[in-house]
Formats: sequence, structure tokens, C-alpha cells
Amino acid sequence: MILHKIKVYPSKKYLPKKKQLAWRIAEMASDNAKLNKESIEMVINRIIDNASVAVASLNRKPVISSREMALGHPNRNGATLFGVNSKLRFDCEWAAWSNGTAVRELDFHDTFLAADYSHPGDNIPALLAVAQQKKKSGLDLLRGIITAYETQVNLVKGICLHKHKIDHIAHLGPSVAAGIGSMLKLNTEIIFQGVQQALHTTISTRQSRKGEISSWKAYAPAHAGKLAIEAIDRVMRGEGAPSPIYEGEDSVIARILDGRKALYKVPLPKKNEEKKAILETYTKEYSAEYQAQALIDIAIKLKKKIKNLNQIKKIDIYTSHHTHYVIGTGANDPQKMDPDASRETLDHSIMYIFAVALEDGSWHHVKSYTKSRANKKSTIKIWRSIKTHEDKRWTKKYHDPNPKKKCFGAKVIVSLKNGKKITEILDRADAHPYGLRPFNRENYINKFQILTKNLISKKESDKFLYNVQQLKKLKAGQLHKLNIEIKKSNLKKNNKKGIF
Repeated sequence: MILHKIKVYPSKKYLPKKKQLAWRIAEMASDNAKLNKESIEMVINRIIDNASVAVASLNRKPVISSREMALGHPNRNGATLFGVNSKLRFDCEWAAWSNGTAVRELDFHDTFLAADYSHPGDNIPALLAVAQQKKKSGLDLLRGIITAYETQVNLVKGICLHKHKIDHIAHLGPSVAAGIGSMLKLNTEIIFQGVQQALHTTISTRQSRKGEISSWKAYAPAHAGKLAIEAIDRVMRGEGAPSPIYEGEDSVIARILDGRKALYKVPLPKKNEEKKAILETYTKEYSAEYQAQALIDIAIKLKKKIKNLNQIKKIDIYTSHHTHYVIGTGANDPQKMDPDASRETLDHSIMYIFAVALEDGSWHHVKSYTKSRANKKSTIKIWRSIKTHEDKRWTKKYHDPNPKKKCFGAKVIVSLKNGKKITEILDRADAHPYGLRPFNRENYINKFQILTKNLISKKESDKFLYNVQQLKKLKAGQLHKLNIEIKKSNLKKNNKKGIF
């Protein structure tokens, strides 16, 4: 790996494009590095994971709306839509929009956390849609996804967006563009322009994940993927992009992030070095913000230790800066304590999540978020007794550059009315690659079967699982086999009409 130093340059001081971050990303994306075997297998795991959560969300309102928008853009040489007959094809950017929304809706797919946040699996719907429309092979798709993960993970390591209240999709736009460029075997210059254009158009604020969180949280990554596809389309036609997009005098860094005196360090593989960043990412066992995963495990363990939950006086959670300020009481969001808040808000409230997991001793992607569940009096009592605290030791562990030492857990102290205190500590979720029981292929398949039960036929399930595990062997034009159909009569519709 090479650690690239990124800073702002005034317009009068010319910065050659070959020294710009976007060019270095493009160089990495356009090389011909050997595909790492473990990375290939992990891509397959994540395609299974994405399909699981996408199918489970097909009849949720945001996904219905996104699907009906996509249905208005048929293209007989295009891409497939999750749930829809595979013989029907649609413009790839709209397929990416709909499928990306389905993947993101339940907040239940993979994550990578470092200087910033990310869900690298958000790259997959856009790349798959383009691959289907351009009739690429399984190996082409693998190369593109591995490059996209490499790009996003390393941007997340080096550049913090959330400090400036910029949403994390600003790293997703460039990663999708780089991945598409790699998959289509575009030259460095075209990918360079595409990365810049994609970043320029995917800057938005973190209000989408703050306060009263709406369905836009699910749409945002799909939007970034759609814009990145359009960016690559433009630059393939010979158009350029704002440049230097990272280092310029009025660039993203200069005007939106750390400013003209900023210095960022972004690691990227050397030319032709195997790309392994996907192996540093991790999926979710539970449908909730990733930083809640270990805390759900803690709550389930505490359930077995506390005989009478009515005896709880208060619960203190000592954790990292990010957990405290994003999903904890440090966010100062009253909505995070509101039983009538949206599901999107509740899955970003560690106080709610911990209270429900402690009471139920389990977690369910639907049942744990119902209005009746959130309004249960005993739950509200526990919920409002919880307070989070930043502990510098947990913040340091959160940012440890060594993946084997990086932690997203907490120390929880439950104080009972009789004065007794019960403590539980967990460094990382049990399903984390370095947790108690790391997810493997069997776990991904099990998650798929649980989430798609009663939604798709066994024949459809078996067909998808067979084809996805044969991804390396799928030939050009065969990637539609990764689609999953359900009966048309089982797909709900939105009775409200839009423009399309």
C-alpha cells in the first residue's frame, strides 16, 4: 500500500493530474492486478447478503416507490429489477436506483467504519446493473466490485466527512465510478474524469441521518450509484469533470471539508497489487446500525443475568465517540427517545435498540420495530433509563488501524434498585470477522433463507444460491441469473402516482 498525502493547492500553483487523488484512484482501478481468491469469495458472500435484505424489503413503501419509478424506464437490453420477471429489463441507472434502495432499506447489509462511515455493499447494485446492460461476465463483475470496495474503504480510512456533516455517500459516488471503470476496462483518463464527476454530484448533508430520519436514508446510496453511472456515461462520451475535485482551490476539501490547510492521508494499493480491502469489511447479524451490533449481543447476554428487569434503576453505556454522538444520547436528538419515531430513526437509537434487545433477549428485523413494540410501557421505562458516554479508550480502539484490534463495542453497567451493579463488556459483535462466531458462507446462506422465507419459492432460492456461487464461471450476458423473481401478484403497489 502507498499512503498518499492530499492537500489543497491554489489555482496559480498547477497540480499535475497524475499527482491528484482522483488520478491515483483511477490508476488503481485501471490496473490489471490479479484478483485475490479470498476477495472473490467475499464478493459472493456480499451479493448473497444484499439479495437477502433486498428481497425482505420488496414490499416496504420506499422500495415499492423506487421500483415503480424504475418500471417507467424499460430497456429491452437493460438490467433486471429485484422481484420482477427477469425477462423484463430496464435502464441500468434506474435498476441501480430501485435495487440499491431495496438493499439499503432495512439497514441490514455490510459496513466499514474508520475515519468515516460506509456501507460498501451499496456499490453492488449499481455495478451489477451496468454489468447486465453491458453484457459483462462474472469475472468482470468481480473485478469491478473488488475495485469499488478498495476505493470506498480507503477513502473512509483517510477522509472524514461526518465531522463536517457531509453524508457518507460522498465516498460512494467515486467508488462506484472506479468500480464501473474497472469492470468495463476503461482507461485511466476516463475513470479519472468519472471519479471526479461522481464526487462532484454526490455531496449532500448528514441531515438525511439526523433528527427525524426519513426514507431518504434508503434512497441516498441508490442515488449516488445512479449519479455515478451517469457520470461514467458522460465521460465515456468524451466529456470532462471539475478538476482537481479533491485538491482544487474551490474543491470539496477546500470549501466543504477541512479547508485550505487540510492534510489527508489516503492509502491505496500499488499498481498491480492485489486488492483486499473487502476483507476488512463486516456484515450485520441484526437489522440495525452497525455500532449497535455488539450492544445487541451485550443486551442478550444481560437478559440471562438480570432476573427481574423491573429492578433496573439506570443503564450506562461507555463507548466510542462515534457511537455516543451518532446513535447515543450524545446526538441530542429527542426523536431517538420517541416511541412514535420512524423506523429509520429507531434503528439509529442505541437506547431504543438496547432496551428492546434486553427485554426480548433477541432481535428481529420487523417485529423489533413495530409501533406496538416501541410503545410498550416496560420498554419505554428501560429506554429512558439509558445514557451513553464517550470513553476515550473505546474511541482509540474504534480507530485502531489494525483490523484485528479495531473495536466497535462498549462497556455496559446496569445499576439495580438494590444497589447492585451488573457489568458486561464486548469489544466487537459476535458475528464480526474477529468476533466470537464470525460469519462464513453458511451464515450468509442461512441469513438469505431466513429473510426470503415465504417470499420466494425453494426453486428460486436454490437457483439463485447455485448461480451466485458459480459467479466466476458466468459468461458474458449471463448475469441476469443473479436476479430473484417473486410472483407478480405478491408485489405490492403504491396507489399514489408520480411523473414516470
